[in-house]
Amino acid sequence: MILNKRMKAVKRKKQNLVTHSNPESIISDQFRTIRANIKFTTGESDNLILLFTSPGKNEGKSTAITNLAVSLSQQKEKVLLIDANLRKPAIHHIFKKSESPGLTDILKGDKKFSEAVCSSGVGQLDILTSGSITTNPAEVLGNGLMTALLDKAGKVYDKVLIDSPPILHSTETRVLANQCSGVVLVLRRGKTQIEQAADARRVLELSQADLTGIIMNEK
Repeated sequence: MILNKRMKAVKRKKQNLVTHSNPESIISDQFRTIRANIKFTTGESDNLILLFTSPGKNEGKSTAITNLAVSLSQQKEKVLLIDANLRKPAIHHIFKKSESPGLTDILKGDKKFSEAVCSSGVGQLDILTSGSITTNPAEVLGNGLMTALLDKAGKVYDKVLIDSPPILHSTETRVLANQCSGVVLVLRRGKTQIEQAADARRVLELSQADLTGIIMNEK
């Protein structure tokens, strides 16, 4: 299912949170459409855990997930945004937060969940940044502690959104995809090749992940 076929790409960092800074804009309205389409696709269930990925790099994935997270919080939903892209984290930049403590610090046992999660300053949206740098992201995210963390987060929040590395470039995304309620694949018109999109879908199917929908960015 195409969640939104013509979402304009937001190019400059200061515009990344357009759903917060300019909620009446056309882009914000497009994210409201995506929000509604996800609701129609997944039903009325709370405690939804969605993984966002893309076939390759620079396809607008982090921009899409952060704006959707803000849009969901504007509906008075309690939302947690997790940066699981340990190879190239971006969430802390967008929200101007410290990278650590964060996800890796919890998984290594250095911090508790409550110590690492912080408020975004936008509605009921909390964020869990990537955390301290690690040289083995696949091993860190592929253990049982990550499963336990997602289980806990799913009980505390209405929606949990996970920003992950490109599916064709990382093993950990395939592992995480299998643990989530669904996966949203972000593509960019004019950049994502048809073969890449097909390969990404095939990998998700092999991972036994549920493809919730696709967001198509305009170039």
